[in-house]
Amino acid sequence: MDEKIKEAIFRKIEKEPFAQKFGIKLLDLNNGYSKVEMKFTPDMENFLGMAHGGALFALIDAAFETASNSHGTVAVALNMNITYISPPSPASTLIAEAQELSRTQRTAVYDIKLTDDQKNLIASCQALVYRKGVPLPFLKGQ
Repeated sequence: MDEKIKEAIFRKIEKEPFAQKFGIKLLDLNNGYSKVEMKFTPDMENFLGMAHGGALFALIDAAFETASNSHGTVAVALNMNITYISPPSPASTLIAEAQELSRTQRTAVYDIKLTDDQKNLIASCQALVYRKGVPLPFLKGQ
């Protein structure tokens, strides 16, 4: 992977307001691959006292966003199909890993797994991006 692209994406995620709100951290990045984490906190619970699906989706989406844009060109989500398998334990650290399964000039497909710090599978996702074919805007001047 191009180190300039990698460093730029790491910097961008560190400053992204949404990632900051959820405490999402980018751990690893390579061409078509990303690993992100966040701590499951009480403010992420739904009215049943379990993890809100939107909070879990946020972490899955962060892995998808970074993996699909890792090639240095803009990729935007077309479809995401998530299966929630089991709720995470309170205060667990959640990890989402996205892996590119196929990529063409205009689309790419990703498999994303969300696990807890005990390696329990929390959710699974298949996702599709549209590849716009233009450089990431924050790479200008790199």
